[in-house]
Amino acid sequence: MVKAIFFDIDGTLVSFKTHEVPRSTIDALDILRKKGIKVFIATGRHYSSINNLGDLKFDGYVTLNGGYCFAGEDKVIYKHSIPDRDIDALIRYLETEESFPCAFVQEKEIFMNYKDETVEEIFNMLNFPEPPIRPLSEMKGKTVYQLVSFFTAEQEKKIMSILSHCESTRWNPLFTDVVPAGSSKRIGIDKMLEYFKIPLKECMAFGDGGNDIAMLQHAGIGVAMGNADDDVKQYADYVTDSVDEDGIFKALKFHNII
Repeated sequence: MVKAIFFDIDGTLVSFKTHEVPRSTIDALDILRKKGIKVFIATGRHYSSINNLGDLKFDGYVTLNGGYCFAGEDKVIYKHSIPDRDIDALIRYLETEESFPCAFVQEKEIFMNYKDETVEEIFNMLNFPEPPIRPLSEMKGKTVYQLVSFFTAEQEKKIMSILSHCESTRWNPLFTDVVPAGSSKRIGIDKMLEYFKIPLKECMAFGDGGNDIAMLQHAGIGVAMGNADDDVKQYADYVTDSVDEDGIFKALKFHNII
């Protein structure tokens, strides 16, 4: 029996085409809550950047790809930051070797060193609020939980060697979310289920991106959206239709949950 369901946001709950949650998904969430099934967000976004869910309510939020989790809307139950030495190494690299746009995600704020056309393209696609621009010197000594780094897969090997205590969770060819090693939506799910005392086998997860793979593999039932790439779908227990084709509602019906 499914007692908890985790949802990615972009491309899962929210359409890349409309920037909205489909009506069928809103109805499905309402049914789940009335049945007493807990619903959670599992996203790479910072909580302050979740601007596309309207007035939908959730029982908890796994944010920053598992690096910052809280029950309800404000009870922090887990956080995992990038080591200071990695942030210092990245700043030196950006200042002396090669510059690329990078968002430094802190507990309460997000700053970028600069933005270009690629950044604007991605933020427009995601309907993502653009962070303020600050000099790199202001990042020194600050606790950072995630980096949204605009470098390509070809650049990744060299740059990640600088960030030796981090992992890249790429879900777009133009940028990647860099998280502390050992951080993932899978870990965030475990922390949330532990807090609410729900067995792993009684949870379900929906996702569409590369940063959802660990979550889809780990959940009792992992559902990939129809708009996911094939390298994501292969790790899911079930593949549903796309977000724009009522994929969440259909999958929940197929599994007799609603």
